[in-house]
Amino acid sequence: MIGNTSCGKSSLLTRYVDDSFEPSRISTIGIDFKMKTIDVLGKRAKLQIWDTAGQERFRTITQAYYRGAMGIIIVYDVTDRRSFEDVKRDWIINVDRHVNLEVRKTLVGNKSDMESERAVGTEEGQRLADELGIRFFETSALRGDNVDSVFVSMATDIHERTANGHEMDTRIPSTDKVVAIKQQEGSSISRCC
Repeated sequence: MIGNTSCGKSSLLTRYVDDSFEPSRISTIGIDFKMKTIDVLGKRAKLQIWDTAGQERFRTITQAYYRGAMGIIIVYDVTDRRSFEDVKRDWIINVDRHVNLEVRKTLVGNKSDMESERAVGTEEGQRLADELGIRFFETSALRGDNVDSVFVSMATDIHERTANGHEMDTRIPSTDKVVAIKQQEGSSISRCC
């Protein structure tokens, strides 16, 4: 789980695993995780869910945990426009740079219970998810709305992908963009960019 600080990642995780909500939480320092065993399409699956700190100062630490992930849940706060804008400006770029090629991604707009303070509409969230080609949910960690659906959907998607004999591609995308320029007679091949 990734996203800006104070968007509710830890609260979502606590609601899902422990079915509780703590109104005053301190920010996650570095990384935290919880485990939960669930039934996915008739099979038991043990989920290991990593909750990453949203602060810039922890990015180097948290990026190391992206690499082995089979699924990434990108969370923003529907009452905080900047957290939504940072999804496209920062988080997606970071994910695409550091995760395996076939990682499952889900976009989550949290705090849907705070309708009077809403800064990002449901349609905007869905539009961004459609643009990115990923699933979208709006949740409320406070009330528990859609929280189970996010995690079950992610687990089911990963299970279906691996159960069909398709192994997840664990290669990290190359950050080297190499362009081969057609060789003309008498010249050498150039590489750039």
